[in-house]
Amino acid sequence: MTIVPRSRVPFHTPTPGFEGRRWPSRVYPGDLAQAAWVREDLRADLFRLEGLCPDLAETVILCASEMFANGVGHSLSGQPGGRLVRTLAMPAARTLHLSVVDDGTRSDTPTHPEIPCQRTAAEWAEAERGRGLLIVDALAARWGSRAVVDFPFCAGLGTAVWAEFTLGAPGAPLVPLGPLAAAYP
Repeated sequence: MTIVPRSRVPFHTPTPGFEGRRWPSRVYPGDLAQAAWVREDLRADLFRLEGLCPDLAETVILCASEMFANGVGHSLSGQPGGRLVRTLAMPAARTLHLSVVDDGTRSDTPTHPEIPCQRTAAEWAEAERGRGLLIVDALAARWGSRAVVDFPFCAGLGTAVWAEFTLGAPGAPLVPLGPLAAAYP
């Protein structure tokens, strides 16, 4: 008896995008080893969107991976028992909104997500870290961060880092330019 591999049939048939579409949120342990699951789950979710350019799908996956790693490295999510939440939605028919929500700021690094801008070209060449949000800035149409809860007494409970991507016509060339993309060829 010979074993013939079967082609993998997708569980869901892709459907067109529409304003208000949401995918189920996904929760991951705050461990960098989980980044592979984040990418695979997002790839499966993006497969459900009909006509999505494969290059744009890979761009969204790369940005999600960078946002996840940033959350693990700079928040309480990277501590034992920490977690991150990934959401995916379409606030408009041609806009894909991705966000990664962490467990809150650590006391040793109470900073908000931002691109390090005090570095010289030589310092960037030597730096081993700090390029994740620069990549997101270059590839997303827009990105930013916000507190999960906007009440002053809830400060530090969590940060949502988000990125938006503009969907083009199927097969159209991908031109994801953020505001800093021209400065970093």
